[in-house]
Amino acid sequence: MVIVHIHFSVKPEFADAFCRIASDNARDSSREPGVTRFEVIRQLDDPTRFVLVEHYRTAHDIERHRETAHYQSWAVAVPEMLAEPRVRVEYAGIYPKEPVRQE
Repeated sequence: MVIVHIHFSVKPEFADAFCRIASDNARDSSREPGVTRFEVIRQLDDPTRFVLVEHYRTAHDIERHRETAHYQSWAVAVPEMLAEPRVRVEYAGIYPKEPVRQE
């Protein structure tokens, strides 16, 4: 399993729009067969900071995710919303060994 955390700092005027578009992307992404979990979280003390938490069965599933129409729409819409470049970190899943399917 590959787990990806992507940190976003969004311009204040785009915070609510980012929240909506990120939620739409997460909903569609969670339906992909190689995705076991896809979350959008918002920082409590700074509502312009978000993290996407993405769980994939394999690294290949990340590539397939980037080929989807919903990801392509997301990739076009988000850059203008950002206050600074996103930060992406990949992790290897340790426990639990079996992915948890988000319902």
